[in-house]
Amino acid sequence: MCGIVGYLGSRPAAPILLEGLHRLEYRGYDSAGIALPHRGRLRVTKAAVRVAELRALVGEDQPAVVGIGHTRWATHGEPNDANAHPHTDATGRVAVVHNGIIENAGQLRARLAATGVEFVSDTDTEALAHLIAARLAEEQGSLEDAVRSTLREVEGAYGIVVLDARNPGELVVARNGSPIVLGIGDGEMFIASDLAALVRHTQRVVYLDDGELATLRADDYRTSTLQARRTDKTPTEVELTEADYGLDGFADYMRKEIGDQPEAMRRALLGRLDSRFSTAHLGGLRLDPRELRSIRRVKFLGCGSAYYAGQIGANLVEELARLPADAEPASEFRYRDPVVDPETLYVAVSQSGETADTLAAVQELTRKGGRVIGAVNVVGSAIARECGSGVFLHAGPEVSVASTKAVTNMSTCFAMLALLLGRVRDLSVADGRRIVAALDALPRRVEEVFETEEVVADAARRFAGARHMFFVGRVRGWPVAREGAQKLKEISYVHAEAYQAGELKHGPIALIDSGMPSVVIVPDDELLVKNIGTMEQIKARGGPVIAVTNATLPEGLADAELRVPRTEPELDPILFGIPLQLLAYHLATELGRDIDKPRNLAKSVTVE
Repeated sequence: MCGIVGYLGSRPAAPILLEGLHRLEYRGYDSAGIALPHRGRLRVTKAAVRVAELRALVGEDQPAVVGIGHTRWATHGEPNDANAHPHTDATGRVAVVHNGIIENAGQLRARLAATGVEFVSDTDTEALAHLIAARLAEEQGSLEDAVRSTLREVEGAYGIVVLDARNPGELVVARNGSPIVLGIGDGEMFIASDLAALVRHTQRVVYLDDGELATLRADDYRTSTLQARRTDKTPTEVELTEADYGLDGFADYMRKEIGDQPEAMRRALLGRLDSRFSTAHLGGLRLDPRELRSIRRVKFLGCGSAYYAGQIGANLVEELARLPADAEPASEFRYRDPVVDPETLYVAVSQSGETADTLAAVQELTRKGGRVIGAVNVVGSAIARECGSGVFLHAGPEVSVASTKAVTNMSTCFAMLALLLGRVRDLSVADGRRIVAALDALPRRVEEVFETEEVVADAARRFAGARHMFFVGRVRGWPVAREGAQKLKEISYVHAEAYQAGELKHGPIALIDSGMPSVVIVPDDELLVKNIGTMEQIKARGGPVIAVTNATLPEGLADAELRVPRTEPELDPILFGIPLQLLAYHLATELGRDIDKPRNLAKSVTVE
């Protein structure tokens, strides 16, 4: 993993590749590199540096009009110059950039080593370069044939682009489990693992499917399967532009995307709320009322923040539709040999729509005849195509590794799903009307949260010295606490753990002292008294308390109060997540962290 770019046309390739890598750096940033053909050989510039430093290493004098590039998130081998992509064969003829994991790389490397090949990296990718070069030398065929023949021996996930320095007029691309998009220009072709690198140049794109291969020339492309059957893909138009990926004056993408949330929520709600019948319309589900009534259970599957959003969704479904519902990490689902129930609606949740663990869960469900829909933020993504129906999140491009607006839109869309399921069952018109009105007002309530940002920033400054934090919630507040702890961990590197409030006294409370702040989720609902009791238990042991609340609390109980405006109790979890995003952001800023590129993480996890 993680970011791939390629170019073939009439312009100098290096500036286009470097700009594309810069746009994709949020997907992986351990190292970066590009490969350009030069007089029948390759010029490869790569190092364990950020793209800005790579630009200086590449220099200005690069006339090549074709090339490939990569930003890496390490899977095989530590981040260093040797393990950076692109990788080449021993003769310097073939260069490969690769996202994914080759599961039989050990066997392939051993076989190549037995023939005298000397490896210069610890990566699985280098084996591909040697194998493709060997096929070219042995068979004297086309690069496409050599790539196809090599990939038939490969087990695992990949998105690759291959360049042959002796035939610089074409590039060969292939996909299996890791996204690749072709950009169709005027006499030029672009390749990327994400639209962010393409929209500056073209809005006409082709999404490769798993098991598909493409050969590109400057004015043409051809797609086929690994079995050499033509697939004849037609370009589609995307609505995104370069401006959609701008910072708009913000210092980093995370704060910009936190601020984007009211408008993102409005997009998610637009045309989906039905005031007349007090329900929601989600046409992408492709389920009529009779089919909706046949659902007996709902299960949400996601990873990380998407899983926590799924927990919020499960609570909403149980409250509004009175259907059994739960959430499960997609990374565990397929490995426990799940019992797939035909009367269960499975919801696969992923910001990118490419999360490998979630995609694998979808494929397991499909194989076993399960009814599965997607909840994704990227049109044409693997999960969207695999499911064929679902809910588009409409959050817009999300660049920061720490997801904010996509997660909020997940919960918002799940509220509409719960409303829809409830109204085809026993949810009254009055309750439906109440939820519709609250959802319609939700973007304005988020804007009200931003009015208290300085209070949140002050709390972050006060507690920035803490090495550990608890996040505590009960029922509706439990997934909010989990997501809050996740945000703090991933961008500030402060150790944080989430606990259900009732479980705190069953062991974890032993860790409470003056150096262990607790963030407590305290909505003004039927559990207010119990949550106040939890706060008192923490205070009795000297622990500082940061309360996230819309209730009136006893004076002096909380060391800091992060206020949240009122909405309907069922929707509290959506609003309560916003100040926790701001808390994590300001605490990480206070500690001088790299907000958009937290260590060891990548935006789209397309490997196991």
